[in-house]
Amino acid sequence: MKNYKKIIFALCSLSYCIVIGGAVYEHLAVIPQWTSALPVSLSMFQGEYGLNPEPFWANVHIVSLLLFVITLIFFWKTQARVNILGSLIIYFAILVITSIYFVPELMQLTATPFATAMDESLTERAKLWETLSIARLFIIMGAAIYLFLGLTKSETKTDDVTT
Repeated sequence: MKNYKKIIFALCSLSYCIVIGGAVYEHLAVIPQWTSALPVSLSMFQGEYGLNPEPFWANVHIVSLLLFVITLIFFWKTQARVNILGSLIIYFAILVITSIYFVPELMQLTATPFATAMDESLTERAKLWETLSIARLFIIMGAAIYLFLGLTKSETKTDDVTT
């Protein structure tokens, strides 16, 4: 197999790891802060210099999806196809779920006007969002491991493999 194809597979894996790294960072450093006492804890998102993670997430997902598709095309006739396709399907499903639930709920929660008193119901919603987001993170981590296993597959074309 040509080296450039292996490099594309490696870049695809790397970009997927960047997605996971961003999510891990947010779960360790950002999410515990803003979910702690809504709406008081939302000040990090508000104002002229509020945190805006959208440019990172939009760009990293576009690059990752593009690399997934290119990698899948290059490795379509190999044994790694199953790993690439499986990981891509999981990633795409997670992105759909994210656009249906996680992003709208995050936008609603973080758009809550600042107040000096904690709202227990908002904080509970934020904690549920955080718990579900952690589950989502573990799913994409599993998909990444499955993708990496594709790197160990033979470069033999699937048409050439006899069972």
